This record gives sequence, structure tokens and C-alpha cells, in this order.
Amino acid sequence: MIITLTANPSHDRTVALAGALQRGAVQRAASVISQAGGKGVNISRASVSAGVPTLAVLPAPKDDPFVHELLAAGIDCRPVAQPGNLRVNITISEPDGTTTKLNSPGPEMTDDTRAGITETLQLRAGEGDWVVLAGSLPPGAPVGWYADLVTALAHTGARVAVDTSDAPLQALVERLDQRLEGGAPHLMKPNGHELASFTGHDADSLEDDPVAAARAARDLVDRGVETVLVTLGGRGAVLVTGDGAWHAASPPTHVVSTVGAGDSSLFGYLLAAIESRPPADRLALAVAYGSAAAGLPGTTIPEPRHVDTTQVTVTDLDLSEGD
Repeated sequence: MIITLTANPSHDRTVALAGALQRGAVQRAASVISQAGGKGVNISRASVSAGVPTLAVLPAPKDDPFVHELLAAGIDCRPVAQPGNLRVNITISEPDGTTTKLNSPGPEMTDDTRAGITETLQLRAGEGDWVVLAGSLPPGAPVGWYADLVTALAHTGARVAVDTSDAPLQALVERLDQRLEGGAPHLMKPNGHELASFTGHDADSLEDDPVAAARAARDLVDRGVETVLVTLGGRGAVLVTGDGAWHAASPPTHVVSTVGAGDSSLFGYLLAAIESRPPADRLALAVAYGSAAAGLPGTTIPEPRHVDTTQVTVTDLDLSEGD
């Protein structure tokens, strides 16, 4: 089972334009797609499509339309009551694949809501293969909450993956430096820009150079993280563990929307890990899922029929030069 936490869920609305976005102009949308979303929710959607049991934990009233939509999609969820309306995120997609996102901050998270979510995760984590802490944190949540949850879940036996950015990511990295027992997640999934934000590297250089990205990711492994999966957009992804490093190139893809591609990559890795595949195969499935998502509209999450690992090439990386 994959248990997901979406700390700041959103109603995702994707507006597909027939032409390039023109600031200040009136343009007609070719289509509008609305879906209950969030990084953890996206992973739970992929789980359902692949036949993997999942449980989505999130802050929301139990009778919220967001929750009803998830249940109708076959996603078992545990909403924890929170006052306020869920946020609305808007994605503008252009024909060439350029994506512009307008993300709302979300409602204020109360101490009671945060305590309820923590308790729910601790109670259910032992039933899962993985617990995924994903996405931004809402207003009111301490920036170190994900780092706190990693430690709180350490005794449950579940493996913990974290996919976040900005201040919550920085707080997690700072916690790694304290070398506390149970303070490191089993898996972190930054993209190139997120990795650069705390390693001091140039973001574009990491995105363009898989070896440089892998060397930067190895810093997290040295700090106690078991596995680091770095997504590099059109350059594919790298995987780094204590046993080695690998790069997988993206297959040729007509990019329609990049929304949800990183979430899909993370799910591909988790699926392969649950199936006990070797690291190179885990990376291949991660990139295949991410590429499939990029070729689908809006926040559409790929199903297994969309995914083809035969088009993904994985190579071993030698990180010894320059050590």
C-alpha cells in the first residue's frame, strides 16, 4: 500500500489555449479541465490505476466535493477536518507544452488539524509499504513539519518518501545535518532546481548535466538519505544510492502538459520498488511514467497502458572523477 499525505490539496483547473499566451489580451480557451489534485493525490490516482492499494490523507471536511470526487475515483481517503475552503490552482497550457501555473496559498492549517493528520499517519503507516509526504505546506503549518513527520514515522516500519520544495525542503535538509536517529527519509525526489537550492550549484547546470546532478544528489546520500531521485525535465532523471548512480534519458515525447509529471515519476519509482525491481529498472519506470504524464492533458495521471519502459535507456554513472 502507498499512503499519501497531501498537506495542501487543491482544485486543479487547467486551461488549454489554442495559441501562445498573450499577456493583457482576451483569449479563448480550447478546453478547461477541473480535477481534485495535489501531489499526494496524484500519486494515489496513479496507484488506483495500477491496482496498488492506496490511502490518501488530507485536510478537508469529510463532505467536501473534493473528497467525494476522490471516493468516486476509487481512492480511499482519510480527510481530517479543517476550516476554510480548499484552494484553487490554475494551470495555463500552451500548444508547445509551455505551462504557466498560478497556485493559491490555501486555507490556514490549525494545530488541531495538524495533530489529527499526524495521528492518522502514525496509526496507518504500519499498513503501508511507503508513506509519501508531498507538496507545499499550507499557511499555519511550521516549515519543519515534514521533517517532524519523518522522525515521527520512523518507528512504524514504513518507508518514507518526501517530495517538496522551498522552505519545507530546506528545513528537511537542515534536519539531516543534525544526524538525528530516524531523521532522514528513505527517499527524496527533488528536481534540478530544487536540488540546486540547497547545494549551491547552478540550477541550469544541474538540469543539463546528469553527472553534475548525480554528484549533487550524492550529498544527500552522504547525509543519511537512502535514495535520491532527481527529475531533470526533458533530460530524464538520475537515481543515486549508496551503491551507485544511474541516468535515464526521456523517450521522445510530444509535451502537452508538465503538470503531474514529477508526481508520476515518483509513483513509477515506488511501484517498481514495491515489486522489488533493481535500481536501474526503478529509474526506467519512473522516467517512463513521467514522460507519459507529460504527453497527457492537464493533470491527467497516466495509466499502465500509457507507460512504455522499452523506450527508456538507463546508463550507469561514474561519479569518481573529481573526488
